[in-house]
Amino acid sequence: MSTTIASLPTAPVPLRAGDTMTENQVGPLSRTDFVRYAGAGGDLNPIHHDDEFARAAGMPSVFGMGMLHAGILGTRLARWVGPNSIRTFTVRFSGQVWPGDVLTFAGHVDAVDGQLAELSMTVTRQTGDVAMSAKATALVA
Repeated sequence: MSTTIASLPTAPVPLRAGDTMTENQVGPLSRTDFVRYAGAGGDLNPIHHDDEFARAAGMPSVFGMGMLHAGILGTRLARWVGPNSIRTFTVRFSGQVWPGDVLTFAGHVDAVDGQLAELSMTVTRQTGDVAMSAKATALVA
């Protein structure tokens, strides 16, 4: 798994309705990525790393934990608006992430009201399926 490193804003950034977060991709994700996250995050459910267990549970394969791509999106959000500017961040999982998937992280500003921007973000698989959507509010300059 590879990500692009960027500096973090230390103060609120100017945002306007329609502005977009720089889109980026992560992947292809591997079983090793899932195992590393399981160890770091403490989610040791074998459905995420044991193919036999996952198939017995009715899945075609192991799959990534939702908090893995939620964490990556949270990092992208922090790099966009600055970690100290984030006021809310909520996610909704809508699909599985499988080994070999390449995820695209995107977002835009829905509205700005006073000093708060309302943001919408998505995590999309290379198939076009949305794996997760998210909403956030952030302070603006």
